[in-house]
Amino acid sequence: MAHPILQAEDVTKTYDGFRAISSLNFYLFPGELRTVIGPNGAGKSTFFDLLTGRAKPDRGSIKFSASDAAPPVDLTGLNEYEIQRLGIGRKFQTPSVFGEHTVEDNLILSLKGSRGVFAAIFHKLSAAQRGRLDELLDLIRLSDKRRWKAGLLSHGEKQWLEIGMLLASEPRVLLVDEPAAGMTDEETHRTGELLLGLRGKHSIVVVEHDMTFVKQISRDGRVTVLHQGTVLCEGKFDEVQSNQRVREVYLGRGKH
Repeated sequence: MAHPILQAEDVTKTYDGFRAISSLNFYLFPGELRTVIGPNGAGKSTFFDLLTGRAKPDRGSIKFSASDAAPPVDLTGLNEYEIQRLGIGRKFQTPSVFGEHTVEDNLILSLKGSRGVFAAIFHKLSAAQRGRLDELLDLIRLSDKRRWKAGLLSHGEKQWLEIGMLLASEPRVLLVDEPAAGMTDEETHRTGELLLGLRGKHSIVVVEHDMTFVKQISRDGRVTVLHQGTVLCEGKFDEVQSNQRVREVYLGRGKH
């Protein structure tokens, strides 16, 4: 059996007496697309903060396999940029792109090894970098808008661009926070197709509230339900949806 690429064990985090995360155990395996759901206040954002070094656990361990050959690294003593360099990338709910730069330049700035805005943009790309750029533009379906300023894109297109920027840095694990928020139904479906296409090549954790979207991206995958800072249950989408405890705390008692 494959070893987890990311594992959190007995992790607890308290803020001013409020326990945001409580004895949490979580295991993500290579190539897996995992969806995490839960009601407001369940600890989803804090969980991502702990995985990326924005917050430190009071107790427990968080380990990451930066490569297949190297032993797992304990992340709890590292800061954000060190964890990012190891290969954990995070996309926040609100897209953060360089609006005055073109779509293409946004991706160039994010390519692994880029150093500084001017150096990245004015440096002549290698054939490999040019090929990677074209591949990313095709993947996020923005090839025809590569010369557009990013600020002119729709909300959904900005989300896709930011996913492309995240991929340009070549992370091993992608943490994606509510990618469907504010999207049209068509944009939401296309975002699901994009994430499903990354499955197997990357290990991905998606936090999401849109249950139609969750159902789309969790086919053949697992859903983790957080409640009061700990894992309430895990399983296939249909199993989670029919779980009585989940229905009570998340979907609402008696709702179908």
